[in-house]
Amino acid sequence: MSPRRPDMPRPDRDDLRGDPIAQFSAWWADAEDVLLREAMTLATVDVDGRPDARMVLLKGFGAVGFRFFSNYESAKAAQLDSAGHAALVIYWRELDRQVRVRGPIERLDAAASDEYFASRPRDSQLGAWASPQSRPLADRAELDSRLTDVEKRFGDGHVERPPHWGGYVLRHQVVEFWQGQVGRLHDRFQFRADGEAWKIERLGP
Repeated sequence: MSPRRPDMPRPDRDDLRGDPIAQFSAWWADAEDVLLREAMTLATVDVDGRPDARMVLLKGFGAVGFRFFSNYESAKAAQLDSAGHAALVIYWRELDRQVRVRGPIERLDAAASDEYFASRPRDSQLGAWASPQSRPLADRAELDSRLTDVEKRFGDGHVERPPHWGGYVLRHQVVEFWQGQVGRLHDRFQFRADGEAWKIERLGP
């Protein structure tokens, strides 16, 4: 991570919003010009407790939690469903900021998944049907063949959401905001759910 630029803020406890979503909303707005600001790491564990991680895209956030979408038959889905908890990391290099989120996770309802799927580009909709995510393929030709079959199936018509594809929401219980500073003396603030309120603490860098 890069040293703090001279124009980077040095936040204090009094600068923070009262809840993590309000604070995240402010930082999200600051990151408007960051390339692919919605990219985030999703960390999970498998049934043996071994960690795993991959990049996904943030597709919404609010009081309920942080949303993303995936194939329900993928390796990540199996890990999410078995563990019931996960973690997210969002890093905006241009701002030297990091947000970490932990909490329980669950699938979105069908209506929410349908709504988002309908907003996706058509090639992404077809790809959701064609990809046997996380499962072995003989070669690229097999994947291309699967896509050709899907294109023939739907023609120019409406592409419905596959039953094996949909959304998740991570219900945040712990959210940490990290602002890079010089000398690695970074500013870190953690929001932790405490009943109906949030306990906010500064953490050592």
